[in-house]
Amino acid sequence: MTSSTALFDEEPILYSAVPNPSALEVGFPALMLSQVGLKESWRKEVHRPATSTHKWWAKRLGTVFRGILTSAVSSPGDAETAYGQRARLDGLTVLDPFAGSGTTAVEALKLGARVVSLDINPVATLVQRQAVQSWDRARLLSLYRAVETGVREEIDRVHRTEDGRTVLYYFWVADATCPTCSELVHLFDSPVFSRNAYPRRVPRAQIVCPICLSLAEGRYDFEHFTCPSGHSLTQAGPVSRSSMTCNKGHTHKVIDALGQDLPSYTMYAKMVVDARGNKTYEAVTDWDRSLYEECERLLDSASPGMVLPTGFLSSGNNTNQALRWNYRAWRDFFNARQLYSLSLLATAIRDLEGGDAEREALCALFSGTLEFNNRFTSFKGEGTGAVRHMFSHHILKPERTPLEAHPWGTPQSSGSFSTLLNSRLVRASEYKITPTDLVRSDNQVVRVSGLSCPLEASIAQSWKDMRCDPSAVLMATRDGGKSGLPDESVDLVVTDPPYMDNVHYAELADFFHAWLGQMRPFAGYPSEATTRNSGEVQDADPVEFGRAIERVWRECSRVLKPNGLIAFTFHQARAAGWVELVKALNRSDLTITAIQPVKGEMSTSVVKAGAREPSNLDSVVVCRKKALVGASAHATVEDAFDAAVALLRGLLTEGVEVGAGDVRSVVRGTLLAYLSVESGDLTSKVPAVDRYADAAIATLLRQ
Repeated sequence: MTSSTALFDEEPILYSAVPNPSALEVGFPALMLSQVGLKESWRKEVHRPATSTHKWWAKRLGTVFRGILTSAVSSPGDAETAYGQRARLDGLTVLDPFAGSGTTAVEALKLGARVVSLDINPVATLVQRQAVQSWDRARLLSLYRAVETGVREEIDRVHRTEDGRTVLYYFWVADATCPTCSELVHLFDSPVFSRNAYPRRVPRAQIVCPICLSLAEGRYDFEHFTCPSGHSLTQAGPVSRSSMTCNKGHTHKVIDALGQDLPSYTMYAKMVVDARGNKTYEAVTDWDRSLYEECERLLDSASPGMVLPTGFLSSGNNTNQALRWNYRAWRDFFNARQLYSLSLLATAIRDLEGGDAEREALCALFSGTLEFNNRFTSFKGEGTGAVRHMFSHHILKPERTPLEAHPWGTPQSSGSFSTLLNSRLVRASEYKITPTDLVRSDNQVVRVSGLSCPLEASIAQSWKDMRCDPSAVLMATRDGGKSGLPDESVDLVVTDPPYMDNVHYAELADFFHAWLGQMRPFAGYPSEATTRNSGEVQDADPVEFGRAIERVWRECSRVLKPNGLIAFTFHQARAAGWVELVKALNRSDLTITAIQPVKGEMSTSVVKAGAREPSNLDSVVVCRKKALVGASAHATVEDAFDAAVALLRGLLTEGVEVGAGDVRSVVRGTLLAYLSVESGDLTSKVPAVDRYADAAIATLLRQ
């Protein structure tokens, strides 16, 4: 990507009303936004670091949301110009009732709008707050050094070899006992435990014997290998998919072998770095095992005031796999050394005095470190970031060969507290002072500064407080269906609602909350055992999903000004999700005025392994209050179909990847929105709509 800094000297262009129609409804610059969005999607943490200080799921593209906001206040034909200008949403108020990581809040604040940013989950609120509030850099680093002085020496001590070298990573393997012969089985699926990210270029690999755990160096693609103890190895380990085979040939399901117990784990190797930065793989010694046992004793004798994870997993779509492996408490997700080290770190941060915003930032930094320091992480290999974080599968997936990293870390570490300070907090701080944006210039995408306002907001907890402070954003942990805002007080609602059958965020966020609840990152952070809430919209049942999201749309309709506009991104694989969404909008006195396909969050989704109908795009669904909407933009269902196909063809023609799932989703949404004005049950119309979708897929993708 071409990088550039262009400081804009012209006066800001003020937008103080929402036109009807807007460029979000007619003439939306989907191609331009898809092109700049593609660049952002490869490195969101670089291009939008303010919303990347902590894990949150389904984080949308800031470039696309800037485009949605500027298009909403532009007349048809002016949207692309407004996107690349010093546009200011003068006096306009933007609401996001499903705020997540704060993408809408950040882009709206950069455009000078007043912002209300709500999410039902307190972990999401913590992420949003880091995205917008200002930090005193000197104070932040001073508090960081105070924590370092208090705990680093001890954390370093328990991650050292006998001769004093630093251990970057310990390698572990889960064990299970064969139900037939009681032989202990080390649950490797391959003897190769470390190889280069580019193995054809660097074929050297590290090999462990699944029988005796001896180590050796070899090639990543060996056919036969003899370990130092004489065991003959192939590429296959004792585990294949969900089954394990002991050395005597008995095969069982791993789950059956575990029974009602957590798996035991064996430490078998370590990666050591010396004073010159040279890294070596070495076998675990008795001294290493004794050091780990000392951590177990230190943990057992920890004072009651130490921060340690609390709470238990509840059954859910994202937790059931961990529960089947008998992970019951959040504490189970960490080994003894991790618990001891992380507890030292969390307690030191909790007990910091002064610097509320900066202390809160360190709480978020610690919580983000947890993602890379637990039993559900694994080793990615050399030549890349070493630690594969626990949410790479978007579920809590037990790891048979977990990696234990040094949680404080060194400059050569991946995912450690010290390295994330720079890659997350410092980078976000610099961005908030001087925000940058991606724009298209001379057929290239360049990064420029000078378009946007700095992010230096204070946090208000009520509408009254926000209105009294021009620099404040209303940011709260609150059910989007109970905003507490006055009637007709909002100009724009821009959001990304949960999808039916998608990631259940609270089930995953509880992993962080198990620690944060005791650290009190900000005033009012809840101390309850879970972040789950009866007001959550996620539900696998279409009717329940529709009822839950209707509550929020009704509230948005209530607080929306008569000439206001609602826009949200949506992608739904199941037709029932679209049906219930459209019905919920209709019952909330809202009418869909446009559906615009545009680049979605990830660049890898089109080729995602196993996807029946791969996708790359989101649909931007645009709504207004029914009273202000005239006749449909489409005279017939065929006209609606042709319009949807034309939008998708325009993207395809210019090289934007469009998957079958994208075509089906956009056609379904467009036709169901058109058909919703007619009488009759929308569900009964799905077969006909899907025939149109099949025809569009054949026309666009299978020529």
